[in-house]
Amino acid sequence: MNNASYAAQAVARGPKTLAPPSFDGQGWLVALNLGAMTAGCLIALMVVVTLGTDWFRYRKTDRRLSPAWVWRASIMLFATGIALRCGAEAVTLWGWDPREPEATAAFLTAKRFVDPVAVTCGLSGLFVSVLSLPGMLRQLRRQPFPLDLWQTWPIVQRMMWLAGASMLAAIAVVSLR
Repeated sequence: MNNASYAAQAVARGPKTLAPPSFDGQGWLVALNLGAMTAGCLIALMVVVTLGTDWFRYRKTDRRLSPAWVWRASIMLFATGIALRCGAEAVTLWGWDPREPEATAAFLTAKRFVDPVAVTCGLSGLFVSVLSLPGMLRQLRRQPFPLDLWQTWPIVQRMMWLAGASMLAAIAVVSLR
């Protein structure tokens, strides 16, 4: 361990806890974070894939800077940021093992490299939304139409089932560690 990173040394010298010490032994908090981060990553990935396939499917009709293009771009950027941030945290929590400080340190270090990329995606989505706001509002006010929000309820239900399954898996892992 002489050539180990600072993170690996910190994990090796730290308490041999079943989860990162910052959870202060609160197993329910570990399970909550593990489930939320796993579900957040998977649901955000579902959104990215769905919008990406839609983007490809309608690439000939939805031209650059059209309202549909801007809407997809901003949501994809937000979802990518969420997927990266939640995914990095989930991997760190799933992979926490003080008996293998090098592997745990690799997860911790990777998370720190992913964080700025995730924030950049989120801020880019915010910038696209703010920049497009006046034009989008003008466009939406031209031809008001009712939205059927319940049309995609089956997709939301799948996301909720995925979140529930992630929470159950997290509770099981934390309980059995």
